[in-house]
Amino acid sequence: SFTGSPVTLKILQNWVPRVSHYFDKEHYTYVGHQIVIQESIEHFGAVVWPGALALSQYLESNQEQFNLKDKKVLEIGAGTGLLSIVACILGAHVTATDLPEVLENLSYNISRNTQNMNMNKPEVRKLVWGEGLNEDFPVSTYHYDFILATDVVYHHAALDPLLATMVYFCKPGTVLLWANKFRFSTDYEFLEKLSKIFNTTVLAEFPESNVKLLKATVREN
Repeated sequence: SFTGSPVTLKILQNWVPRVSHYFDKEHYTYVGHQIVIQESIEHFGAVVWPGALALSQYLESNQEQFNLKDKKVLEIGAGTGLLSIVACILGAHVTATDLPEVLENLSYNISRNTQNMNMNKPEVRKLVWGEGLNEDFPVSTYHYDFILATDVVYHHAALDPLLATMVYFCKPGTVLLWANKFRFSTDYEFLEKLSKIFNTTVLAEFPESNVKLLKATVREN
């Protein structure tokens, strides 16, 4: 179910150490822009995980292969919003989604980092995996060129709804880019399920961080 051989990469230290009054702000540089991310200790989704760094770096370095300019991009489990901000800088029309309790911090980071830029402002929306997809994102209206997901698979009970959400949004022509730190057997089981449904390629591996970056597309019969 897998094709091609992945490149081996290292997550670069793209964040800039700063003396900051806030212990919870991280400074990153992607595509020539400094991005300041406020993290929150209260929520899993409000911390920058390695998958987001890996995919941000990969998209920055592979703009010819994955040209996001004027493309419709949906990020599921957007967390702090770092990847959505990078996709926005690369020219995409971005919809960043996550659970309701994460949206305030997500909106803050996105507006703060895109307010003075001449680009499409990302939209922030609630998305609970597997719930209300038809009502909130009817197929007749919403079609995405790219689905981005980073570190969405870990020890949690929502793996089946997550897979159902990926299947719902991935139409013919859509590219799913999923970067994840592989820690548990459940991560590999999810990958196995994904590869039974989609054409799946491992694009890159970041061995030091145990991150794999995968591309998945719908099998066209």
